[in-house]
Amino acid sequence: MKQAGLPLGMILLIITACITDYTIILMIKGGNLSGAWSYQSLVQNTFGFTGYLILSALQFLYPFIAMISYNIITGDTLTKVFQRIPGVGPGHILADRHFLILITTVLFTLPLSLYRDISKLGKCNSVSRPPVENAWAFAHWNAVQAMAVMSFAFICHHNSFLIYSSLEEPTLTNWSHVTHVSVGSSAFVSLLFAVAGYATFTGYTQGDIFENYCRSDDLATFARFCYGISIITTFPLECFVTREVVSNVFFNGVLTNISHIAVTMVIIAVSTAISLSYDCLGIVLELNGVLSAIPLIFIIPSACYLKLAGGRWFQGNNLVSCIILLVGMFIMIVGLIMTVMYPQDCSHGAEMPYCSANFTVPNATLFSNGQQSVNLTQKKGIF
Repeated sequence: MKQAGLPLGMILLIITACITDYTIILMIKGGNLSGAWSYQSLVQNTFGFTGYLILSALQFLYPFIAMISYNIITGDTLTKVFQRIPGVGPGHILADRHFLILITTVLFTLPLSLYRDISKLGKCNSVSRPPVENAWAFAHWNAVQAMAVMSFAFICHHNSFLIYSSLEEPTLTNWSHVTHVSVGSSAFVSLLFAVAGYATFTGYTQGDIFENYCRSDDLATFARFCYGISIITTFPLECFVTREVVSNVFFNGVLTNISHIAVTMVIIAVSTAISLSYDCLGIVLELNGVLSAIPLIFIIPSACYLKLAGGRWFQGNNLVSCIILLVGMFIMIVGLIMTVMYPQDCSHGAEMPYCSANFTVPNATLFSNGQQSVNLTQKKGIF
């Protein structure tokens, strides 16, 4: 919402949800045409082994970058949690994001990720502001980057065939109904939280929303702690997916105990090293959206259907798929260029200016009875 502008952002979020809904159904149509029962087999039946390798690379990239983002969130949230402990200041080792990322990796995420059976993670996983100029503008110029982040939030295509086959009556009509309800409810919740979050912090909004709350906010500190625990126990799920892709491509789906440990260690070591050297969550989410979510949602399902269905691209039922394909290619190319050339501002670890007791906003005007106006100096307590 910050990047796109609130009104345009709301429109783009709804459009992204509609495209997600359409391409999820399109994948099942393509599967029925090609006799495929998974995303991988759909692409392989349509574009051969080359297509399978491209999809595998994208499916590896998506959870791998997610693992990096989880480490960044862990470093962001837990450092401020520990700083609420008496005697733990900014220079303390418990306030060092590098130390916390390493210690949580060694003690928690690595041991959990070494499980072969994903079901064993079940027990672990159960566990107003100062005004800003142009904060309420209709649109901002980097809306393409915003759409990439939205796509990252909506992607679920890799699980679609599994859910479709689990339906009591796996028909296209039933699948369409399930998809409409699921994506529609997700879009509603996303829109609700996005608007509320942006309306609270406007131009100060960070890629990690917890960065917007002051260190002295005890409720936010408790939320950071809960979210940090949730992220630590969710990290291994992404590692499972990443390792499975490596296993299928390089080991024919079978990993010995030694190769299982080795592959897991390499994946976690590389993702941890990247997260230690880079700490801006917003850009990581953008890159994941542009490089993996956009192709997996917009490009590949549309391309598969167009090739399987035959006929002219810009006529009949193929028209919508063709438009989505072209839009996806545009967002991917332009979004990547803009992400590299115009990265988000990132104020990791820094207190927002409104958290200071001395922060003032001059010329704030309070209107009384529609006539009198009084200039006030707004302090932190009022906000």
